[in-house]
Amino acid sequence: MNQLTVTQALANAQTLGLERLDGQLLLLYALGKPGDARAWLLAHDTDELNDEITQAFRALSLRRASGEPLAYIVGSKEFFGLKLQVDSRVLVPRPDTETLVQWSLDLLQAPGIPATPEILDLGTGSGAIALAIAHSLQSAGRQAHILAVDASADALLVARENARQLALNVAFLESHWLHKVSGHFHLIVSNPPYIAAADPHLAALAHEPLAALTAGEDGLNDIRQIIEQAPAHLRPGGWLLLEHGYDQAERVHDLLARQGFLEVQSRQDLAGIARCSGGQWPASSDQPETAG
Repeated sequence: MNQLTVTQALANAQTLGLERLDGQLLLLYALGKPGDARAWLLAHDTDELNDEITQAFRALSLRRASGEPLAYIVGSKEFFGLKLQVDSRVLVPRPDTETLVQWSLDLLQAPGIPATPEILDLGTGSGAIALAIAHSLQSAGRQAHILAVDASADALLVARENARQLALNVAFLESHWLHKVSGHFHLIVSNPPYIAAADPHLAALAHEPLAALTAGEDGLNDIRQIIEQAPAHLRPGGWLLLEHGYDQAERVHDLLARQGFLEVQSRQDLAGIARCSGGQWPASSDQPETAG
């Protein structure tokens, strides 16, 4: 049997329906090389692969062709400059969520925010948001008290391991949203489930945990709960920031305003879509706690 060259193996992967980049990353993984070594593949395009590598690469390619996320196959995903370990216990961190992290960091620089703010991440999953905020603040010479919450004990195992590997100081708590949370925070941030239960796009996400994706008929059940529960845990002037679906900004704005939040606004993702919305809890005691 003739051995395949690097070029031939990548061409075979494309016949299975893989994007060229996915094929390159999977081949590098099979070869035991880092994902940023794509230049090596170009320099060694005529190198022949041994049978073990060829078989391993084909098995990986078939998994990807079946729809399994690349991050689950290689076991990691980069998010906000951090390499996070991920598997089927957690959602794969998306670039869109980096918008939420950057907005959080911008708010944490605002006047009135203490040097060591209290931050709560709801539905932390792999720990992506909490760890990205912690790392960014640490890199800027700041500290924070960050609590990351998830209802899934399995997800928290992943998040804790990521925190350990990155040597970042984040506390973790198993809780359904704010049910077991105590204390008050300058910032509450969340990327909750927001896909409608009957959304046809769910078929493409079959390998990821369904409970971390869907939230009732309109996709807003969890967002409603968070907006209702957050005021009891926000310091005066504190912010609640939420990621949501591409078409949900207007409805989330309405929920925030009706609950009594001020300065309700959105931030756009890289595609120019209003992907995150948030509001500020009133700083003065004469403001109503709820509205509507």
